[in-house]
Amino acid sequence: MRIEGRNAVREALQSGTKIDKIIASKTSGDKVFDDIIALARKNGVKIQFVDNNVLNSMSVTKHHQGLIAQADDYKYCSVQDILDLAKEKNEDPFILICDGIEDPHNLGSMIRVCECLGVHGMIIPKNRSCTVNETVVKVSAGATSYVKIAKVTNINDTIRDLKKLGIWVYACELGGQMMTKTKLTGPIAVVVGSEGFGVSQLTKKLCDEIVTIPMYGKVNSLNASVACGMILYEVRRQRNG
Repeated sequence: MRIEGRNAVREALQSGTKIDKIIASKTSGDKVFDDIIALARKNGVKIQFVDNNVLNSMSVTKHHQGLIAQADDYKYCSVQDILDLAKEKNEDPFILICDGIEDPHNLGSMIRVCECLGVHGMIIPKNRSCTVNETVVKVSAGATSYVKIAKVTNINDTIRDLKKLGIWVYACELGGQMMTKTKLTGPIAVVVGSEGFGVSQLTKKLCDEIVTIPMYGKVNSLNASVACGMILYEVRRQRNG
């Protein structure tokens, strides 16, 4: 996998992600760039300086900012790893379940939100869903280096398993109780649906409750990553009292 962009490369270096080599621009020198190069050298990472046209031809995202790192593919965790992290922190599980997010920009933004709000981990399906790729890593601004993500065969089976463990599962959808009037504390998983279809009908039926983001304009829907940020912030706000 190629990790592109300054923030993503820096976070990968700081988190201990295994990086084989960094390809850097010969002409992108400034303090931020130089600090990242110094960090790479401190970590013993090989650095190759090239012309910008070489980076342009290599770049998947087309926004490399003078840095591309060649690293191992993203390593997914298990759902149990997410639960274990919550236990290590002595916190009630706080999990995001993505039901068919297909846009890598949305997935990257959602990973970034999860990192910022202290979500213990994310669960995505193996099929009919975006996975962690170069664009996701870039959009997440390096948050993929810190957020645990489990890729499961069947989202609905996973929800059933979480419910058996006492985790309350909420679908974020229209037609439910307003999130500001819903108790969102304790062990919790929030399901955010796909960009075009929302949470699937069967998944919605499996959830314990539907919560809705209050809206006051004429447009009655939000971008998936925006909705994700709003509902997860409300959970964090309530958890913090």
